[in-house]
Amino acid sequence: MKQTFLFYLLYPFIYSIASLPFSLLYKVSDFFYYLLKTSGYRKAVTLKNLKNSFPEKSDKEIEGICESYYRYLSDLILETLKTLKMTKKEAVERCHFNNTPWLEKFYDEKRSIIVVMGHYGNWEWAGPAFTLSTKFQLNVIYRPLSNAPFEKMMTGMRTKFGTRITPVNLTLREMVASRNEITATALVADQTASPENAYWTTFLNQDTAVYVGPEKLAKKFNYPVVYMNAKRIRRGYYEVTPELLFTDPKNTTDGEICEVFMKRLEKEIKHDPTTWLWSHRRWKHSRVHA
Repeated sequence: MKQTFLFYLLYPFIYSIASLPFSLLYKVSDFFYYLLKTSGYRKAVTLKNLKNSFPEKSDKEIEGICESYYRYLSDLILETLKTLKMTKKEAVERCHFNNTPWLEKFYDEKRSIIVVMGHYGNWEWAGPAFTLSTKFQLNVIYRPLSNAPFEKMMTGMRTKFGTRITPVNLTLREMVASRNEITATALVADQTASPENAYWTTFLNQDTAVYVGPEKLAKKFNYPVVYMNAKRIRRGYYEVTPELLFTDPKNTTDGEICEVFMKRLEKEIKHDPTTWLWSHRRWKHSRVHA
C-alpha cells in the first residue's frame, strides 16, 4: 500500500520530467547533481571502488572521477525517465546503433545471438537503439522491481518500441519457447554474482565473482556471443557498437566467455571510467576457495 502511494505521489513529477525538452532536462540534471553531491549518496562506496580499481591514481584524480561520475549518474537517471516520453526519432538520434554486415549475416542465416553488456553508458537507451536498427527480436533479461507500480512503469518504458523483457528466473523457459524465432537475448552481465556459483577472475584490480548465466546459455544453444559497447559521445548522445566475441560458444572452455567479456568491459572502463556504475556494491563477496 505504501509503495502504491509513493508511486502515485511521484508519478506527476516523473511524467513532468519525461515531458521536458532535452535542453531543459539537462538543466534539471545539473540541479539534481547538486542534490546527489550534498546528500553524499553512496559516496563512501564509490570512492572505495575507485581507489581499489585504480590504486595508481592520486586522491585528487580519484575525487575528480568521482565528481564526474555523479554528474553522469544524474544525467543517466533523468535520461532513463525521459524514455517514458521519448519518440522513435529521438531514440535513434540520441543513441546511434552501428549495424554491421556480420550481424546482418547472422540474421540472414537465422542464427539467434546472446548479447552481453555492462552497466556502462546508457544501457537503457541501448535496447531501443538495437530494436529500432536491426531485424532481431530483442529480449532483455532483467530483475523485476519489488515495487509493483514502478515495475509496471519500467516495463512499459522498456517495451514501448518492441523490445521484449523476461524476468531472470524465466530465461531458459523463454529461450526454449522462442527457438524458432531469430532473437537477441541480452544480459547486463556485470552484476554481483553468488560467490558459490560464480566464475572468479581479476577485474579492475580486484577478485571478482562473475555471473555465469550468459556463458551457460550461449554454450547450451550455441548462439554467437556479441558484446555491445554503449559509449557516450557527448552529453545526451551515445553510440552502440556490436563486437563479436565468439561465433561457436560450444567450442569454448569453461570460463572463457566470462573472462573475455569481463576483460573487454574492463578495457572500456579504463578508457573512460566516468560512465560505469561505481556506486553499486560490486565487490561485496570474497573469493570462495575449494
